[in-house]
Amino acid sequence: IGNHLIADHPEIAKHLATRRSINSITMIPYGADLVESANVDLIRNFELEPKQFLLCVARIEPENSILEIVRAFSSEVRNQKLVIVGAFNPKSNNYHAKIHEAAGEHVVFLGAIYEKETVESLRFHCSLYVHGHTVGGTNPTLVEAMGAGCAILAHDNPFNRWVAGDHAIFFHDEKKCQRLLNHLLEDHDSLTQMGKGETERFLEFFRWTMILEQYEHIIASMND
Repeated sequence: IGNHLIADHPEIAKHLATRRSINSITMIPYGADLVESANVDLIRNFELEPKQFLLCVARIEPENSILEIVRAFSSEVRNQKLVIVGAFNPKSNNYHAKIHEAAGEHVVFLGAIYEKETVESLRFHCSLYVHGHTVGGTNPTLVEAMGAGCAILAHDNPFNRWVAGDHAIFFHDEKKCQRLLNHLLEDHDSLTQMGKGETERFLEFFRWTMILEQYEHIIASMND
């Protein structure tokens, strides 16, 4: 019954267009803040050092590929850590228990963190952001990682491909994730260039000022 619909992703707009006229749908993604610096002491509280860890921020559910990511990372001896941020209780959750069992010694579970400055510091100082989400539109955690200049390894699906763009690297299963990790963690120059590319894409598509201007334009046009 809405007179105009907002889709947060082109694929969501296509889905809505099967039920409504495309003329009554506008695609406006989520936004995030640009992070140009971050307090390094906040990561050192977790015994982490800049560019010496990978980061994954997600609900620890099967649809977010956490088990596959942990297995892929733990299949080799790494000179970095894999940091997982998200509520984690292997004693009462069978999926969490499988992840805990699969995790090597360099996988660190920090649990849920709600302090914005701390999460921003983790993103800004990580060497690689791993995004395993398989469903959804424009995922806020992915956009926030781009705003922090992260190099991104993401699950291969239309949602993540549009958001992260051509500078990200994509995996479709555990074996591909493992192969890409083996390569990327030895190629620091590529990680640097990937991060710069994500910042450029963020500034082009996901700045709050630009997004809010689009909402303002729609509201103004409906009041004319």
